[in-house]
Amino acid sequence: MKIFQDFADLLPGILQAVNDSCYQDDDSVLESLVEIADTVPKYLGPYLEDTLQLSLKLCGDSRLSNLQRQLALEIIVTLSETATPMLKKHTNIIAQAVPHILAMMVDLQDDEDWVNADEMEEDDFDSNAVAAESALDRLACGLGGKLVLPMTKEHIMQMLQSPDWKYRHAGLMALSAIGEGCHQQMESILDETVNSVLLFLQDPHPRVRAAACTTLGQMATDFSPNFQKKFHETVIAALLRTMENQGNQRVQSHAASALIIFIEDCPKTLLVLYLDSMVRNLHSILVIKLQELIRNGTKLALEQLVTTIASVADTIEEKFVPYYDIFMPSLKHIVELAVQKELKLLKGKTIECISHVGLAVGKEKFMQDASNVMQLLLKTQSDLNNMEDDDPQTSYMVSAWARMCKILGSDFQQYLPLVIEPLIKTASAKPDVALLDTQDVENMSDDDGWQFVNLGDQQSFGIKTSGLEAKATACQMLVYYAKELREGFVEYTEQVVKLMVPLLKFYFHDNVRVAAAESMPFLLECARTRGPEYLAQMWQFICDPLIKAIGTEPDTDVLSEIMNSFAKSIEVMGDGCLLDEHLEELGEILKAKLEGHFKNQELRQVKRREENYDQQVEMSLQDEDECDVYILTKVSDILHSLFSTYKEKILPWFEQLLPLIVNLICSSRPWPDRQWGLCIFDDIIEHCSPTSYKYVEYFRWPMLLNMRDNNPEVRQAAAYGLGVMAQFGGDDYRSLCSEAVPLLVKVIKCANSKTKKNVIATENCISAVGKILRFKPNCVNVDEVLPHWLSWLPLHEDKEEAIQTLSFLCDLIESNHPVVLGPNNSNLPKIISIIAEGKINETINYEDPCAKRLANVVRQVQTSEELWLECISQLDEEQQEALQELLNFA
Repeated sequence: MKIFQDFADLLPGILQAVNDSCYQDDDSVLESLVEIADTVPKYLGPYLEDTLQLSLKLCGDSRLSNLQRQLALEIIVTLSETATPMLKKHTNIIAQAVPHILAMMVDLQDDEDWVNADEMEEDDFDSNAVAAESALDRLACGLGGKLVLPMTKEHIMQMLQSPDWKYRHAGLMALSAIGEGCHQQMESILDETVNSVLLFLQDPHPRVRAAACTTLGQMATDFSPNFQKKFHETVIAALLRTMENQGNQRVQSHAASALIIFIEDCPKTLLVLYLDSMVRNLHSILVIKLQELIRNGTKLALEQLVTTIASVADTIEEKFVPYYDIFMPSLKHIVELAVQKELKLLKGKTIECISHVGLAVGKEKFMQDASNVMQLLLKTQSDLNNMEDDDPQTSYMVSAWARMCKILGSDFQQYLPLVIEPLIKTASAKPDVALLDTQDVENMSDDDGWQFVNLGDQQSFGIKTSGLEAKATACQMLVYYAKELREGFVEYTEQVVKLMVPLLKFYFHDNVRVAAAESMPFLLECARTRGPEYLAQMWQFICDPLIKAIGTEPDTDVLSEIMNSFAKSIEVMGDGCLLDEHLEELGEILKAKLEGHFKNQELRQVKRREENYDQQVEMSLQDEDECDVYILTKVSDILHSLFSTYKEKILPWFEQLLPLIVNLICSSRPWPDRQWGLCIFDDIIEHCSPTSYKYVEYFRWPMLLNMRDNNPEVRQAAAYGLGVMAQFGGDDYRSLCSEAVPLLVKVIKCANSKTKKNVIATENCISAVGKILRFKPNCVNVDEVLPHWLSWLPLHEDKEEAIQTLSFLCDLIESNHPVVLGPNNSNLPKIISIIAEGKINETINYEDPCAKRLANVVRQVQTSEELWLECISQLDEEQQEALQELLNFA
């Protein structure tokens, strides 16, 4: 703050220099002001009104260049993101900025070639229209709809009524831009807004029709899934009509793109209502567009159309089977036809579509074309091996091969040698790097695909980024094949392990490191199929670098993946997989992570007491806190893997971390700390009992007291711990289980216990009571509590706890427990409804032994016709169908 005060007197001069330099064709000072607004917005505070007025003036001056006007607007927009509370005090400036933004969005060129173009050009981010649209989007997100919508709504309505197509186009794009930021406020006017936009699908100007399609697509994203649920009937029909209009393939392409977005978040149950008419419309359009491709070579609308078909198949899955035979011949024909260079993208998208369709209909239906399709893919793959690295087909091919692997399963193994070589080649590619003089950097085009970091002394370090994305994708596909094929991938395990392990330190691209980490447990699963000695060799190569990566990885998201991978790898390898030196290093790393967690919390509290603390700072601190908590969850995952594999043998090693874990569950700690601290003790009780009892003094009272916590996540962790005490804890925990029952019952009986927020915690409490009744019956009056427990069933949300309660219910029924069955079997209708609900909620898995036991209970009841009729008379149609399905399969 002191440095701001020292330089405060310079600001008026800086603003004057910005103004003067702009009229001397110098953008550099204005760019510097943008940087100040981005990095130190508080510095502008004393002269914020002057800064905003200057920005407004420059933005509206048509004598200045487009870039200068955009930079001036960027100052206002950046401050809306970096200094929101400050800017909200200057609503007059924002209100004046809106007309300037909308005027810039009208700055469009009449382009006669637009209608006939066969390529979808990328947005020109240097144009006023595109820059202003982005600015309006960011302004709405930064300041919120409560402020922005009233300032924009009337302007937009006037623009939509203009006889000039440019204004109508800009009005629609403005609606598209503000949707995300004004989401809440626009909900109440969504009906009239959508109905208004739909009218513009029939506008006389094709670019306005295209803008209407774009706006509908953006609304389908911003307001999903309610948008799809509310407007499916009108929007699907309108977009299909627009796609059928053969007058302009650019508009058709935009309509197809909007339909793709709409379908992505459309519930399957709604989409099937229009399925037959939609699919047949899409097929008729496909036939016409295929003919146009053959006759004229036009492809733009066809590219979007095949993606639309893929999206439909992806959403409706097996319901696409009846339509498979009408689409697949045309799709294969497109792949065969698309041999010219300009048709690469079409070919790639069609291959992607075929793989989506195959995945939707399943192996049995797809097998009739599998051989033919695989030959087409192999031919394309062969061609790709001789093409440029940035060929647009490459990414589509990689994903298509992965889907084919999923469809064909073990039958895919025969094709793996042909796919794996180019993948490993791409994944192994070394990035192009260079050390260049500043002048050389300036002479390079943005299109060259290089990124540079200034090193000072007139030098910059550069890396060519164009190949990095392909490398990351290839690494991800290797992960996928290892995961899906297991023993079918074992031949390549060693080669891929030796490729992936060094990539844990590939700091040029985060997703490469993520894929490298993610691959480790799957590669170990593959290695295990070749025997314990081979598995041990692979683990020896993996273990040390993986542990070191936990200690050195700088990115939180990547670190979480590395920690998750290590935890899964421990579970694959099992007891004794870590050497003493590995455990020592791991202990030091986890200790440092936990100590850093507490230190970061202290630093955030210090920042909250500083003079410059405000809402913006708080938002940033909350983001930091979320990152820290996420890493804490991964520490918990690693400890879970160690407790579940090593059991009580790991406890002496764990004791170096014990004071830190105890600190997590102190009453003064934030609730996420208490939640995850309790989870760690839950794991100790579950996997390390009865030895776990020696730590009871640390967690006894926190476990009981946190049953009353306001946060359901904390109550859930406490309830789960009390349940596993009963199940695994041994006799030492009897008194603690007795104390727990009244607390658990109180939570269950709370008025709001079944709300969406609380239900998971409540179901864990119900399950915990059941476990105490089942495993520690001497701790409680079973006959008194059982009727209450039965009345709380079924559990709907927590599937794992639900199946445990059903298993206990089977025990009670099979033993003819009189309290559960009730006088004269009066409780059986309730029990049968519980079983039916378990099937409806997908709690009952046919592979689980409990499913057969529950089905036998139903069959036993069926032996008494009168009793069975009484039971099913109290069930609705869905419950009766669920019972029948259970009986058919279990």
